[in-house]
Amino acid sequence: MTTTAPRTAFTLDAPTLSDVVDEHWTPLTRLATLLLGDRASAEDAVQDACEATWRLQPSLTDRDHLITYLRTAVVNRCRSAGRRRSTVHRFLASVRAMDDAPPADVPVLAAETDPMVLAALAQLAPRQREVLVLRYWSELSEREIAESLGIAPGTVKSTASDALTRLDILLGDLR
Repeated sequence: MTTTAPRTAFTLDAPTLSDVVDEHWTPLTRLATLLLGDRASAEDAVQDACEATWRLQPSLTDRDHLITYLRTAVVNRCRSAGRRRSTVHRFLASVRAMDDAPPADVPVLAAETDPMVLAALAQLAPRQREVLVLRYWSELSEREIAESLGIAPGTVKSTASDALTRLDILLGDLR
């Protein structure tokens, strides 16, 4: 008869959080960059999510749970930032002349990305964009996406399907 060692409780300490942040900073920042459209805002969102995780000390079961928690926190920070931007843009549009230059926060992403695809991605609904970015950029499974966004796996599937159909329409023969 074999016995397994009792599972030790996971505690969120500074070295663990630091290791996870060091390891996942780039993927989390890429995720936020694709959701927000600019790197500076993305880095702010990731930094805020990490700081809040440390401050709140959530109940986590293991390192993987911490990574999922951080990813979800980043997506939520991006949603909040997007809502703030939307409010600011609506206000500025109401007071600015129509022939002004485009806003300063127009997406400037990594050189290896295709501007046409990014422009089409920006035209998707926020949930569609989130699902596609998490699926194809972050390479998450449907279950991981569902956990990160707080939706059902079936919703992930249907949202991804609708988003890909929309991208086909937007990109036409480029695909």
